[in-house]
Amino acid sequence: MATEAEREFHREMVTGADRLKREIGYNPTRFNQMVAEHGGAEATRQLLRGRDASDGFTTLWEAGRLEMSVEAAALLPWYADLFSDEQRGVARRRLVEHGFDVDGFLRDRQARPPAWIQEPSAEG
Repeated sequence: MATEAEREFHREMVTGADRLKREIGYNPTRFNQMVAEHGGAEATRQLLRGRDASDGFTTLWEAGRLEMSVEAAALLPWYADLFSDEQRGVARRRLVEHGFDVDGFLRDRQARPPAWIQEPSAEG
């Protein structure tokens, strides 16, 4: 059974792909197939294997949209349990090598965490 983090990561990958199609005209067809077949987290684990980034990563880099990459998503603290330290290291290295401000991205995203991880407010 999938954890909440796995379900939310999968949802983020699907909606992110739709957003890229709308915003920059990029349809990550192969990635969408991988997500449909394996789920978002496993598709990302597969993309984080090996030394080189995917063609999709290169497309996002060229478009100035690395914040939409699986590498960036894998580094978000609320998804930390889905990826190994090695996978997260690969993600960070790829982003840094391509001039992406990883720490700035993480600060920005952590300032606006998704509703599903926020603690319910105490009412009293």
